Amino acid sequence: MNQVSNKPAVIHHDLHINYSLTGIGDITLLFVHGSFLDENIWNSQVDYFSSSYQVVTIDLAGHGKSGNNRNTWTIEQFGQDVIALIKILQLKNVILIGHSLRAEAILEAAVLYPQPIIGFIGIEAFKNAGTALPEQFQEQIKAIEEKLKTDFADTSEQYARKTLLTAATKSELTDRIVKAYREAYEPMGIESTIDIFHYYERERELIQQLPCKMHLINVDYMPTNTEALEEYAAKSYELMQIKGTSHFPMLESPRELNELLGEAIMSITKTMNNNEILQFIEEQ
Repeated sequence: MNQVSNKPAVIHHDLHINYSLTGIGDITLLFVHGSFLDENIWNSQVDYFSSSYQVVTIDLAGHGKSGNNRNTWTIEQFGQDVIALIKILQLKNVILIGHSLRAEAILEAAVLYPQPIIGFIGIEAFKNAGTALPEQFQEQIKAIEEKLKTDFADTSEQYARKTLLTAATKSELTDRIVKAYREAYEPMGIESTIDIFHYYERERELIQQLPCKMHLINVDYMPTNTEALEEYAAKSYELMQIKGTSHFPMLESPRELNELLGEAIMSITKTMNNNEILQFIEEQ
């Protein structure tokens, strides 16, 4: 699908937010990439869904072609960037789709600006929802925080190799992710990573306030803590598993991911249609 021309600029707190808009439809799929990546990770999803939906992809601040003229880098700010995009583009009937730790940005948006949001889908996200890392890892976290400040590129690469990729991941995917992690904008990378280490309490609070069902599509290379989801997901959740060797199913298994995304989207729109029918009946 061709991108919409003459699209309005999105400026939030004097910072340019890059985005792409393709397709047409009454429902908008808004895709938010994971840490240190950009909107291009969603190319297969854009091609697949833009014939039936309006599809928006975003480069969060400090990523891709978006600006980096910002002094602080927090998850809350990423969420506000997503809200600014929705408001400026006047998006309606939005299904938020977020990957990895940047799915926290769509969580912020869904809770703080719920009116246009009809659905929430996390991909490789909320695997240990609202839960602090065990005490034995706290010293490791402190060490990682210090290493990020002194050797960001190598520390980021090691994190990607040890937690996001496996020995079975194809070399071209591994090389792409390692390059992105090594070359991320350093001020953003350091502060936002440290912020996420201490974000779990706010994450828990927001999950409990999420106004819609949480749909999750997680890869089985690393398990999901379903007990935490059962405890905190106030509006319930649905977990779909996808087979893979890495944290990046949109790049490793795009066809299977598209099928599961399609199922989640259909579930969301069916619920929306049922709610509209009930509202019509109540008004009669």
